[in-house]
Amino acid sequence: MKIWSTFLWLLCGLAWGPAATAQGCASGGGATVCLSATGTANNIQLGWTVSGAITGLQVYRDTDSDPNGRARLASVSASARSYTDASAVSGRPYWYWIKFTTSGGGYNSGAATAVRGTACPATVVTPYVSVNGSWTPSASAVVSAGTPVILGPQPASGGSWAWSGCGSSGSAREQIVTPTATCTATTTHTNSCGATTIQAFTITVPGVMRDLTSLQLSKMMSPGWNLGNTLEAIPSETSWGNPMATQALMNAVKAAGFKTVRIPVSWSQYAGANYSISPAWMARVTEVVNYAHNAGLVAIVNIHWDGGWMQPTYAQQASVNQRLAALWTQIANNFKYHGDTLLFAGTNEVMVDGDYGTPTAEYTTVQNSFNQTFVSTVRATGGNNATRHLVVQGFNTNIGHTVNFATLPTDPAANRLFMEVHYYDPYNFTLNTASSIWQWGAIATDPSATETWANEPWADAEFQKMKTRFIDQGVPVIMGEYAAILRAQVDPAQTYRSYWNQTITRSAYQHGLVPVYWDAGTTDVTGSTGLFNRATGAQAQPALISTIVNASQ
Repeated sequence: MKIWSTFLWLLCGLAWGPAATAQGCASGGGATVCLSATGTANNIQLGWTVSGAITGLQVYRDTDSDPNGRARLASVSASARSYTDASAVSGRPYWYWIKFTTSGGGYNSGAATAVRGTACPATVVTPYVSVNGSWTPSASAVVSAGTPVILGPQPASGGSWAWSGCGSSGSAREQIVTPTATCTATTTHTNSCGATTIQAFTITVPGVMRDLTSLQLSKMMSPGWNLGNTLEAIPSETSWGNPMATQALMNAVKAAGFKTVRIPVSWSQYAGANYSISPAWMARVTEVVNYAHNAGLVAIVNIHWDGGWMQPTYAQQASVNQRLAALWTQIANNFKYHGDTLLFAGTNEVMVDGDYGTPTAEYTTVQNSFNQTFVSTVRATGGNNATRHLVVQGFNTNIGHTVNFATLPTDPAANRLFMEVHYYDPYNFTLNTASSIWQWGAIATDPSATETWANEPWADAEFQKMKTRFIDQGVPVIMGEYAAILRAQVDPAQTYRSYWNQTITRSAYQHGLVPVYWDAGTTDVTGSTGLFNRATGAQAQPALISTIVNASQ
């Protein structure tokens, strides 16, 4: 009866709290070890104190108080003072000993006993929000800035609450928040046996969509800068040598005088069945876009090369359009409440692999269908996307092909389209590291190092084509990429590189295009186009940055 009464006492301890015994102490070899044991819902925690010098410790366990037949659980270091027995069975009493060794031999602590309790299940929390007096079983709400929102999760009684974020605080179950921007409130519910449940509430405050035509917005966007070789890198953000983008970098870009950041993105490596984009990747892209917003930059998000699946052929037209629609539906829905400082660009340099010539009717027809799919898909998601400014491209972003073959998609939103081109003329000077061409324009002194075409008059004429064909018709143009590489071995002062960037930036800007410089990250080796130290945000090419910014004013 005595033993059974002890067992009942231990079981009562499971219901009302952790079970523990007083310390079991014993001495030997000049040392004393005192052991205690505490049962929790998930394990039994052992702790001990040591006085004197010991050289080793071992943990033993048994299901009765007789040390004969006990089993060793673990050998631990002489400096250890705790051990967790996660293998104990719930509801069964256990006895524990510490065997310790000194210079005089091996000895045992006194016994300590405890019982592992029954696991404590977390309480199911049901989220509720109230807007304008109407309660909804939901963890999200879309409200205008300054609208009060009541957060009232249930259960209505029992346990305790702790809140943070979105202006919430304290321990009251119901919280009234008045957000001025999109935010998340998080509450932690702790029930009577100590289990916790976390519930997040997302309150979305739609960004402002001003009554601006795309042409009006374009006049606020120059100059621009590319976060190149980063979010479009495959297989991950840092795979092409750049560190992860930070708020400090975006702040530095803004402080340098840039007004727009183009954020190339690859999506497919993060997409599963039915092109379903990983929530973690969507969250990361959103984080970088928010960096741009926080810095006061206009942001442009696109589907970049993405592995090259966007081939403009009749054979692949249907499958590509299906994939475009699937990806853009998700992207647009994710950003549907962002304001008009976020633009979407549907494609990037669409072409048939290896074919840089004049496009066939097939190529341009299919490319134009990609643009239409993009616009129709984004508009269908509603919210701010119904009037968001969208960017489409001509074949391979080539100015001549765009002027001659691009057709603007049908758009239910009036005056909300941009056209995009890229400019790297002449290629041997701007990008070809194997070329001997390293001088450019009217300041060139060596004919053998200078191209005979694509000089200042050529650039002026190319940009005039875009002005006449699109800008003068109310469709602004983004020059989404342009750059001339560093050739330090032949032009250490960067005389010609600086002159080209100044001339091209100024001509594009004066013709009404929005110049967006291509920065691939690397700043100081032959072939690099980087302007900023991507890790710190420091200006790696301050003179060139100043040249580009000043040429856009």
